[in-house]
Amino acid sequence: MAGEFVLVRLTSMRGVNLDLFDFDFDLTWAAFFISPDEKVYGRYGGRDAMSPDGRMSLAGLHYAMTQALAAHRPKSEDGRSKIEERRIDPPSSAFKRTIDRYAAAQRRAADSCIHCHQVYDARREWLQTTGKWRLDEVWVYPSPENIGLTLDVDQGNRVQAVAKASPADRVGLRAGDRLRSVNGVAVASIADVQYGLQRAPAEGEIPIAWLREGKIISARMNLTKDWRKSDISWRWSLRGLEPTPGVQGDDLSSEERGKLGLNEKQLAFYQGAFLSTSARQAGIRANDIILGVDNKQLDMTARQFQAFVRLNYKLGDRIIYNILREGRRLDLPLTLIRRPPS
Repeated sequence: MAGEFVLVRLTSMRGVNLDLFDFDFDLTWAAFFISPDEKVYGRYGGRDAMSPDGRMSLAGLHYAMTQALAAHRPKSEDGRSKIEERRIDPPSSAFKRTIDRYAAAQRRAADSCIHCHQVYDARREWLQTTGKWRLDEVWVYPSPENIGLTLDVDQGNRVQAVAKASPADRVGLRAGDRLRSVNGVAVASIADVQYGLQRAPAEGEIPIAWLREGKIISARMNLTKDWRKSDISWRWSLRGLEPTPGVQGDDLSSEERGKLGLNEKQLAFYQGAFLSTSARQAGIRANDIILGVDNKQLDMTARQFQAFVRLNYKLGDRIIYNILREGRRLDLPLTLIRRPPS
């Protein structure tokens, strides 16, 4: 089947039309199924907080490619045209939006590669410069679980499970249903669902349709405040968001936690050998065990803590690091400062 496609690989985002290639720029890998006249039939690729490839499989890619071919052909097996049903056109505009138009990209050497996640970095800098930045901008491409859906990795539009009392549950979706569209986007993969959710409002309703026992069911799904939020600590682009915590390191093992009387979920990581300016000023040392801030017991990993500080504090905030050093508890104040330019 791959022989029916012309395969094109993009390794740099320079010159790429961001209105056409509109996807989650933090992904390790993503695919588009596009006609010669730039009609987007679908997308493939995704991940979660646990694994960079946990949402992908060869079977799932094959299924998405099969559905894209069906959309491209004039007629499906039942004789009905399916092109309009599967087509997702990019915004019509004579202005071609590329990363090269952002100041952050213009400061780089003309022959340097620009990675996907750097699109988010450049866009964030532009929004901050123009006074349009909002923290909500970090909650991009929500996963199906955000609306209560667990989807089959090998057939991205088939519902495996529905979380109780979730938006999906409230509209009547069940395990075994096959999604047809989410917020106007036809679905053949988890990536298609995320694209539809990306275009959804912060609060309000979106249309959703699914197939059950040969019958099409449609509904309006209500999305309440904060529905987009989830664990985004894996996102590489989040590292460019200030303030940085000033500390970083590796989680304690289960055995090490047990010896110290710490539970499995509690934040506990060793400060690494590299010490930031703010950490040195606060008196933090390499191999100190970071237990939390401001006497809060945080149930999270060291990676999640990096995101926690960025999402909950601002530059100039003074926080108290709760430290364990050679069996002794210390509370060390640290002021969150801007990181020096690299």
